[in-house]
Amino acid sequence: MATPDLDVDLNAAVSPDVPWQTVVWDDPVNLMSYVVRVFRTYFGYSRERATELMLQVHQGGRAVVAEGPREQMELHAGAMHDYGLQATVRKAG
Repeated sequence: MATPDLDVDLNAAVSPDVPWQTVVWDDPVNLMSYVVRVFRTYFGYSRERATELMLQVHQGGRAVVAEGPREQMELHAGAMHDYGLQATVRKAG
């Protein structure tokens, strides 16, 4: 029995879909100062970067707070939930 001649890039078939994003959504519950503190504590962002992201959440309704492999973004979203923030994971782009 002959094997079919396949021209397949195996690396493409097994490589993870990168990048993914963790998105934090605006809510009427958490104070802006608290959101800044969460971003600084969890992600290690500077006060300026954390404030910029918080303002995107507050004024625009959402902000992408991290980008990378799906599994890591799911961990980040779970951590944001633990802090009481609304977060989701999506494919970048």
